[in-house]
Amino acid sequence: MSSLLGIDNGLTVTKAVIFDADGSQLAVARRRVPQSMPHPRWVERDMLGLWQATAEAIREAIALSGRPASDIKAAAATAHGDGLYLLDRNRRPLGPGILSLDSRAGEIVDEWEKGSVFAEALALTGQVPHASAPSAILAWLRKHAPEDFSRIGHIIGCKDWLRFCLTGTVGTDLTEASTSFTDVRTQAYAPEAMRIFGLGELFAALPLATHSADIVGYTTADAAALTGLVEGTPVACGLHDVTASALGIGGHQDGVVSIVAGTYSINEVVSTEPRTDPRWFCRNAIDLGRWNNMSISPASTANYDWFLDTLCRAEQEEAKRTGGSIHEMLAAEIDSALKKQSTLLFHPYLFGSPYGNAASASFVGLRGWHDRGDMLKAVLEGIAFNHRTHVEALRDSFAVREVRLTGGASRNPAFAQMFADVLGVPVIVTSTDEAAAYGAALCAGAAVGLFASPQEGARATCTVSRQYRPDPLRSAVLDERYSIYGRVAEQLRPKWVEIESLAGQEMGGAT
Repeated sequence: MSSLLGIDNGLTVTKAVIFDADGSQLAVARRRVPQSMPHPRWVERDMLGLWQATAEAIREAIALSGRPASDIKAAAATAHGDGLYLLDRNRRPLGPGILSLDSRAGEIVDEWEKGSVFAEALALTGQVPHASAPSAILAWLRKHAPEDFSRIGHIIGCKDWLRFCLTGTVGTDLTEASTSFTDVRTQAYAPEAMRIFGLGELFAALPLATHSADIVGYTTADAAALTGLVEGTPVACGLHDVTASALGIGGHQDGVVSIVAGTYSINEVVSTEPRTDPRWFCRNAIDLGRWNNMSISPASTANYDWFLDTLCRAEQEEAKRTGGSIHEMLAAEIDSALKKQSTLLFHPYLFGSPYGNAASASFVGLRGWHDRGDMLKAVLEGIAFNHRTHVEALRDSFAVREVRLTGGASRNPAFAQMFADVLGVPVIVTSTDEAAAYGAALCAGAAVGLFASPQEGARATCTVSRQYRPDPLRSAVLDERYSIYGRVAEQLRPKWVEIESLAGQEMGGAT
């Protein structure tokens, strides 16, 4: 028997998923990875702790699979893109890993926008920098932590750190390499890109980039002892989780918009030529000569998670105590709210937005007779609206024949139907539960010859689970609500900076 290990590290959870060669899922194990927020806008985590949690998840998944570790023919990792994971010249972690929710570099990005950096970066790299881009965080370190900056030996991504822990080899893949420093036309690293961001001296610290399905090493004895894997198990290069998710649902192909409704609002389409626009990142696809056009913002289901953590604590505790599902516990409230008309709108910009660093979240139209269910509905609707903003940008330049949805939203039929109604097109959900992990496993399978390519593996194993068709009446109502949602956001745009300034004002009062 042959099986494959896909490792998926998100922003809060690391997963190890074992798949049979036919794509069926054999076992999954998860570990939460604590985040640290030592200052406003900082979102970090311990790199060694991340590896320990991942190793534990791998060992548990092997045990749950009911098969010996020797059945695993290859492994590969995927993880959140952007952010920053650094090694010093001795290949040791240089500080904590910085997550893609981190926005400490927002001020630097704002300065770049006022100057020539945005235009130069878009022309050369196919994207404008954002607060959690490696370019911006490195520039922040240069300005605010020069000692750490001077010790940088290797600039890698999150999944590259896991690959290093498994194999002892340093490197990345084509998709991850293009987060900041590649020429959009040649798809290779460009020294000029480093110069644009004032980082020219770090060019040598960029990792070697290879194909996602290349074998880049083998499980070391130390890694095998921690994970339960067989020493010498082949490890493929892996890929950025945005691309992995699209691949895992069979969406990494021309004419298909893949939507990942997770922590980030991810909306992407593959093209055979580079097309640049400030509204999306034109980055490397899995293969040279193809590009992945990603219109994204950190404004998706992280807003829903925040709402649950902040306003549904009693239910959260009850779910933990009983082993129940918080989503099922709240389903009746949401279903009731979906049947009612409401003035309530929500802009899901708690952690970022398509409008830049200053934008913040808000409920608009809130009245005393609204209840928690109404607020939950507004949050979910706002998330879908934000995805529509990105999808409409992509539709302006790319022919779209199909929309596929993955992420937490795809598991909730009411939420998936809302996506179809908001977008006004059919939305396909596949049978793949762990899309990003499966995308990594497809690369692992291709690396050892089980599939001709990762894409061929996806075509052979991904099946459509359900198609959601838009309801014309609901779509018409949501069109009007989306229009007002967008107009209000535009009206708020000049006020967000003023609102942000309130955080720096101290409250006076009696002592």
